[in-house]
Amino acid sequence: MAMDDERLLTISQAARYLGVSQNTLRRWDESGKLIAIRKEGGKHRYYREKDLEIFSSDLFKFASEWTQNNSEFPGKFYCQTSSIFNAKLSKMEYELVQKPGFEKLYSLIVLVTGEIGDNSFAHNLGKWPDTPGIFFGYDLQKRIIVLADRGLGILETLRQVRPDLPNHVTAVQVAFTEFISGRAPEKRGNGLKSVREIVLSQPIDLFFTSGDAEVRMQGSDKVFQVTRGQNNPRGCLAKIEF
Repeated sequence: MAMDDERLLTISQAARYLGVSQNTLRRWDESGKLIAIRKEGGKHRYYREKDLEIFSSDLFKFASEWTQNNSEFPGKFYCQTSSIFNAKLSKMEYELVQKPGFEKLYSLIVLVTGEIGDNSFAHNLGKWPDTPGIFFGYDLQKRIIVLADRGLGILETLRQVRPDLPNHVTAVQVAFTEFISGRAPEKRGNGLKSVREIVLSQPIDLFFTSGDAEVRMQGSDKVFQVTRGQNNPRGCLAKIEF
């Protein structure tokens, strides 16, 4: 297919599409992360709209890189405040309700998503190390939801009330099994403990990581177990599949 037959966006249009700056796109082009097109050897950068769609659709990779690097926030998925997050969560709930076959499961998917997002805001309120807010993206066709933050992380947060916690694995174990949070009562329940209980009993899979601790509850014979992983993201990163 000739280049002129494809929809090309200028660098400013591409920056708005992804919610990053033009300088970020230039750096990504130079590093090979997202390569731009130049018409007939010209200097101006252009981007195929389809390439941008594919790039931003890999939600987990997008969120994971953001938690580990100093890259700008992918604004398309940015929830700076809990009210913005809850508005987007309500939009997702509406879209789920419209999908046949989710009549019984949609409320639990929303509940798990809401608990994880609320957890990030409640534990980092006024104490965000750099960028406040969370990443929240979903693709209902692929049945995946991704949340992430660059907050304090589970270990540092819980050490404020449990200074004896020795490492990330123990801290995440406690977060998913005990009521120790200082959060005020909320309509959605009891944080990560309720997330664990729902995921174990429903056709919902969860990957969750904070520091070098990982939780993988996946498959028909899923169990709850916290293990040591290889990555060490800032804050928390979660992937929900259903």
